[in-house]
Amino acid sequence: MKKDIHPKDYRLVVFKDMSNEYTFLSKSTVKTKETIVWEDGVEYPLIKLEISHTSHPFYTGKMKLVDTAGRVDKFKSRYQKHIDRNAAGK
Repeated sequence: MKKDIHPKDYRLVVFKDMSNEYTFLSKSTVKTKETIVWEDGVEYPLIKLEISHTSHPFYTGKMKLVDTAGRVDKFKSRYQKHIDRNAAGK
């Protein structure tokens, strides 16, 4: 194995699943500007996740639409004028 190819700046980071508010503490080298106060009262860097093992259908056994960015609502609002126009014309 090659020497000195792995990062050495590991630190404790809080990961937060935004779909269900699940958080866990782990070591990482990922950079972030956000922080959060953990259960022990210490402030740690925060990484926001779209999905984790607590919300992924493979692990939960449930199919669930994850729409954290509001994509469905954006689509509906963008094309609402076309829907209204077609309904009025018929």
